[in-house]
Amino acid sequence: QDEAKLEICKLNDPPSAETVKDMIKYARNVIEEFRRAKHYKYILCLTLIPLVELLEICELSLDKMGAVFEDSNVYMLHMRYQAMGVCLYVQDWEGALCYGQKIIRPYSKHYPSYSLNVASMWLKLGRLYMALKNRTAGVKALKRAIAIMEVAHGKDHPYISEIKKELEDH
Repeated sequence: QDEAKLEICKLNDPPSAETVKDMIKYARNVIEEFRRAKHYKYILCLTLIPLVELLEICELSLDKMGAVFEDSNVYMLHMRYQAMGVCLYVQDWEGALCYGQKIIRPYSKHYPSYSLNVASMWLKLGRLYMALKNRTAGVKALKRAIAIMEVAHGKDHPYISEIKKELEDH
């Protein structure tokens, strides 16, 4: 599946090997830069880089990488996941949902059927839909999370009971 994880845009004039190599280098550097920025922001509790700027780093990087990489490319997914995390942190539920919706299909493609990574994303999406008063989509997403978690954890796991209670309460 490595080919799918590193998918390049299908263009009439595909990017050269050198362009792809440079973009991979760029992606790795920006991911490392983002990690350092988060480290300073959260660990040292400094406001060196406001959260808005962290989100800007993600968006600018996604624009640049999107010229070479497909949406399902792991570097694109990583940056979207980081952007979603920033949105969640600042309680921008709509922004987080937008990023999450772009992540779930590639996650479902890259990870095994009963991956907890996929379940976790469905869980986040379900809770976001519920917070945004889209009960139909929320229930559907939470049920998908439960279906995966029942296989991964077993039907009697406390996480599953907790999510089912959430469904009942809404």
